[in-house]
Amino acid sequence: MSVTDARPANRTVFRTCPLCEASCGLEITLKRTAAGPEEVIRIRGDREDVFSQGYICPKGSTLKQLHEDPDRVRTPLIKRDGVFVAVTWTEAFEEVERLLLPILERDGRDACAVYVGNPNAHNLAGMLYNKAVLRALGSTNIFSASTVDQRPKEISSALMFGGVLNVPVPDVDRTDHLLMLGANPYASNGSLATAPDWPGRIERLTGRGGKLVVVDPRRSRTAEAASEWVAIRPGADGYLLMAMVQVLFAEGLVDLGPLGELVTGLDEVEALSAPFTPEVVADVTGLEAHTIRRMARELAAAPTACVYGRIGTTTVEFGTLTSWLVDVLNVLTGNLDRPGGAMFTTAAAGASNTRGKRRFGREIRLHRRTSRVRGLPETMGELPAVALAEEIDTPGPGQVRALLTVAGNPVLSTPNAARLDAALGGLEAMVSVDIYVNETTRHADVILPSPSALQKGHYDIALLQLALRDTANYSEPVLPLEDGELSEWEVLARLALVLQGAGPEADPAIVDDLMIGSMVQGSVADETSAIFGREPEEILEELAPRSGPERIVDFLLRTGPYGEGFGADPDGVSLDVLLAHPHGIDYGALKARLPDVLRTPDGMIALAPAMLAADVARLQEGLTRRRDHRFVLVGRRNLRSNNSWMHNVKVLVKGKSQCTMHLHPDDAVTLGLADGEWARVRSRVGEVTVVVEVTDAIRPGVVSIPHGWGHDMEGVQLGVAREHSGVNSNLLSDETLFDPISGNAVLNGIPVEVVAARGG
Repeated sequence: MSVTDARPANRTVFRTCPLCEASCGLEITLKRTAAGPEEVIRIRGDREDVFSQGYICPKGSTLKQLHEDPDRVRTPLIKRDGVFVAVTWTEAFEEVERLLLPILERDGRDACAVYVGNPNAHNLAGMLYNKAVLRALGSTNIFSASTVDQRPKEISSALMFGGVLNVPVPDVDRTDHLLMLGANPYASNGSLATAPDWPGRIERLTGRGGKLVVVDPRRSRTAEAASEWVAIRPGADGYLLMAMVQVLFAEGLVDLGPLGELVTGLDEVEALSAPFTPEVVADVTGLEAHTIRRMARELAAAPTACVYGRIGTTTVEFGTLTSWLVDVLNVLTGNLDRPGGAMFTTAAAGASNTRGKRRFGREIRLHRRTSRVRGLPETMGELPAVALAEEIDTPGPGQVRALLTVAGNPVLSTPNAARLDAALGGLEAMVSVDIYVNETTRHADVILPSPSALQKGHYDIALLQLALRDTANYSEPVLPLEDGELSEWEVLARLALVLQGAGPEADPAIVDDLMIGSMVQGSVADETSAIFGREPEEILEELAPRSGPERIVDFLLRTGPYGEGFGADPDGVSLDVLLAHPHGIDYGALKARLPDVLRTPDGMIALAPAMLAADVARLQEGLTRRRDHRFVLVGRRNLRSNNSWMHNVKVLVKGKSQCTMHLHPDDAVTLGLADGEWARVRSRVGEVTVVVEVTDAIRPGVVSIPHGWGHDMEGVQLGVAREHSGVNSNLLSDETLFDPISGNAVLNGIPVEVVAARGG
């Protein structure tokens, strides 16, 4: 450092962790190196963060390792003679144009499919600019991780409350009774319920005399901390919840409270639940009838209570019905929209339920078209991920000949992975926006990398709409872009321009200006907006000189519920205000929002949407179905793992293998298997050989293998992950099993055979 350089040797910055839904605050210390650039030397929890207050999980401290990972793709790659070579950005976009445009011109826009992965939900540029890519492509073959995990909850919320993110979240901090199904926040940090330190929140709940009931085939880490563990049979949560609904009606325990004036369909729900008595569902759930009755009575009797369901309730054959019944119970017990119950977040930016006409909205339209091969229905503009492989490998008019993936690894995360892997090998062209050569992107012809998380600004546009407390926090980039790197929004904007035919060197500002211009035009024309009637040019001038995601976030904040409204409320929030508050701004505990939060056509809570009511017949039919399989497979999460993409960080995968098969001791005896031995697991579509972990923390007849592993494929350039490869559980999941309303994949409750595999 020169004697004239007044900058300190070390500096500390604060940002929100972008790796999962917890949104924890981080304190990052950087040190100047001899060569000049700064280096991260410490990451710990930000003790002053208004939301996380110092909490951090093992993943958050690894942002340095992710940034410095030698396997991370830093320059664009083109495959030549089967080998990836580094090229310039112009060469990469020229190759994208050369590969994709002739296919689109020859076979139409639907000849190119898109798969958008889960990390985009945690990514500011992905949340904002993927829309431009999809519009530019104009394909109806859109797929995403949403139909692998959460689409049922989006649909049930849209049908009941009028919006896909009108999702009531559990007010854990104030509840007396939390009934949790298919969730393990001790390992996953919560899902569709954004909050740091779920363990602390749960321990405070039970510490103040509250009750936590965890319904799960596994005695997860969360179940171990619970007041009661209910070991249900996989996939049977819908039956349990419907029986609890029946008990509430039969015993006169329904009490809507103030919600009574806002609910339609109450009598219909009573009629639909009538056949599902606890005695009738006892066999299919594996639970005693008296247990089900007690659970319903305790839920109704609690001073405040909430039902919360997650991935274990959505990745099953009755996923949408189960998601619906979660909120039916919240309504019937009077616990919707009240402290300690299930409440709606008031997000500072981006939420559709804080814009436009209050209470009333347009009807949600589903199943507007179907997939080519099996006729599977569209939802929210997407086709089910279970249809992706067949749309590629089935010949005929409309066959998918090219694929674009954005931060997704469907070869490890979608059903019948072997079929999809083979299908990708038959594509004419494939382009991926990704930071790794992984199990999916190894098939790509072009890889367009994005910077590391430390080089990107961050605001949780989606996740803060589902937070357990109303907060806002913006993070500036910690490290600068390296020479030759493009920001992620520029990558996506240039990709969109290539797909539109504007050429490989078109200015990404074209897309950026169109996006913000459209937002401003819509807002000044909206009678409910704080800037209604203002001149668009005036608003755009006030947003200058910012560009990219920061300009959009600034606009969304300033026109949001706490916004300064471009001068209308001088005390309101803007991006500049958030920058002056690096630990975030706390707007307090969740507040009652009904009926304004609704966006239904009649302004009412639809307790019995027609589509869901009709599907109850399928639930009833399932009561008499033969279930003569010996074992069923379920997944599981680990706090050190985040789907498939963080297994290249040594500190997160070292030690005892996370990728084992949990097996009950009684089943181990029957199969002649001992802890540490190998088992062969077969389903209709595939087979894996996996190490056995014998544990009584799982129901007999159920086996569990975590998802996201299987890094031993040829061509994968992940050195650490290959050493800890594990097995791909989605070689066993079956693309013919899905929830017909949402199209969501069935990843839990898959029938399998298990036998000893002597010798491994």
